[in-house]
This record gives sequence, structure tokens and C-alpha cells, in this order.
Amino acid sequence: MIGIKNLLKRFNYGMQPRLYANVNKGVPGDFYNYEFRAFEIGRLDDYEIVNKLGQGKYAEVYEGVNLLTYDRVTIKFLRQVGINKIAREISILKTLTGHPSIPRFIDIVRDRITNTPALIIEYSIGEDFRELYNQWGDFDVRYYMYEILKTLDYCHSKGVIHRDIKPHNIMFDHPKRKIRIIDWGLAEYYIHGHPYHVRVASRYFKGPELLVGHRYYNYSLDSWSLACMMAGIVFKKEPFFQGEDNEDQLMKIIAVLGSEALGEYIAKHRVDIDRALEKKIVYQSKQSLNLFVTNENSHLANPQAIDLLSKLFVYDHIDRLLPKEAMGHPYFDIVRKMWEDIENSVEIDESEPYALTAKIIRQNKSHIH
Repeated sequence: MIGIKNLLKRFNYGMQPRLYANVNKGVPGDFYNYEFRAFEIGRLDDYEIVNKLGQGKYAEVYEGVNLLTYDRVTIKFLRQVGINKIAREISILKTLTGHPSIPRFIDIVRDRITNTPALIIEYSIGEDFRELYNQWGDFDVRYYMYEILKTLDYCHSKGVIHRDIKPHNIMFDHPKRKIRIIDWGLAEYYIHGHPYHVRVASRYFKGPELLVGHRYYNYSLDSWSLACMMAGIVFKKEPFFQGEDNEDQLMKIIAVLGSEALGEYIAKHRVDIDRALEKKIVYQSKQSLNLFVTNENSHLANPQAIDLLSKLFVYDHIDRLLPKEAMGHPYFDIVRKMWEDIENSVEIDESEPYALTAKIIRQNKSHIH
């Protein structure tokens, strides 16, 4: 006889994402045992550090040069990171090889003195997103959000969730109108019915499923994080949801989306929410995103943008738009029209809002994908 706990567990993960649910179906039982995946260790002496790009809790990142090819590379030193996580990141980067908006894995090396491992990854050019956001017009926002969604759809089609989408992990090469999604250290393969850790993503971009402790999430986690990015840009309120800790982050979301739909989500998916957290959730009505429109941001926060955000800012991860679905929203009609004109070699009128972007893309034909 099947116990009630097993029945509830089955219910929790019984709803599949509408797309790519079975990409990794049938993988062997040791699929997550990354430490037994063999990879060859290269030589750190083949690379020279040029300057430091940044650091996080578990990594220090440098710009470097491959002394054999003289190509620029990114050198990512991993500190206090287990072999499983290192092997997982390598495996995922190899799985995603070939997309122009995802950096290519090149090598893994080890510092002979400290024994610290480092990943060698294709170098990605990027500008400070805070400065770029202030320069962008309406078409720029539509274009870049579409390109991010397109890249996310590619990685989802390969059965991978990024799980840490945020401005710092998107490299914008604005002069060439290119993007790169970087830092795949928290990415994971999606297998329907597999419980995942909720301690992923950066606080301001965490989906509500993480904040209430629901482990059976899917690709739409990336959709939520992208929506947080987009809302920060179009409303000129970066970050859009700014909690002081994870609990307060959920409260900031509730203040906008209301408490009723969250309660329905928790009940529908039988989420075993922390009792102390549950007691702190009080009734709040849903607010219209139109309340965030001001004279300063109205050129970006247009009705189409707000409608798209309303379909992404959805508590229920099953009902939330996936990137492929979001790409079909009317907000992106003009971006799809631009790509059609480029692919069909149509002469583009200079009065079109995408004329300059199309010209730049045509000058960099390797960008067309």
C-alpha cells in the first residue's frame, strides 16, 4: 500500500513543464554522480593572468591569455568547491557548446602551489550594465530581453536550467549587439520528478518557489529571474524586488503580487512551507504593475512590457511563461520582424526603430543564429 507521504510527493512533481520535460528522460541512475566523469587536467603555465575581473563567494575570476594561441580567456579559480560541482559545470558547458551566446569551455587546470583548480573559459566582452541601462531606448530593451530568452530557450532545450540569471551574469557587448550568459556554476540538468536545492539564484532574483522551499521546480525559474531583470530596467527600479534577506524577499514579492495567489500555489502543490514563515504571511491585495509607471520610465514601461511581465511574475511555476513562450509575446513582434528582415536580406528603412541594430548585426554576420 502506498503511504500518504509518497502520494503527496508524487503530486508535488506530477506537473511537467510544457516544454522540454523529457530531454533527460532515461538517463542512468548515476547521472548526478559527476565525480566519476573523467576530465583531463591541463597546465596553468599555458595561461597568463592579465587582470582581475571580479570575485564571489566561491570563485575569483581573471582575464588571461592563452600563451599557445594568444587568445583572450577567462580564468575562474574555484575555492572550496567540491569535485562534483566542478565536474557538473564542465559537463554543462560541454553540453551547451556551440551557441554564440554561451562561452565555450576550454580547459581545467590546477595551481601547483595551492592546488586550487581553475576553469579556462572563452573570454566574454561586457560593459557595466548600470551604465548601459541608462542608455537604452525601448527597442534596445526589447532586443536584449529577446536575445536572453532565446539563449535560455536553447539551454532549456538541452535540458539545462541556469538557476542564477541576474544582470551580473549577462555580458552585454553593446557596440556589436551581442550578449553572453556566463557563470554556469549553479546550473543543473532538469529531470522531471527530481527534487532540487532551493539555495540557488541571487536573492533579488529568486523565484517564489525557492523562497517557500518547493524543490520540484523547473525551467521557469529562469523566467522569473529574467522578469526581475526586465522589471528593474523598464521601471528604472534596480533591483525591482529588494529584500533584506530571503524571508523579506518573499514579503517584497507579496507586497506587489498579493498573498491570495501565493496561498493557492502552496495549496495546489502541497508545499511544505516553514511554519514560522507561513505565520508571517498576512493578507495583501495584488497591486497593478501600472503603479510603477512614472514620467521617467513611461517610454520603457509601456502596456506590452507590463503585459509580458504580468505573465512572467506568476507564483505558480507551472503557469509561468517559459522563455520559448515569452518570445512569442507581442512585445517582441518588432524584434522578430527585424530578424525576419535580416534573414531575408530585406532592405531596411532608416526610419525603423531597429535600423541601426540590424545594420550592426549584418556587419557581424557571425552573430546571426
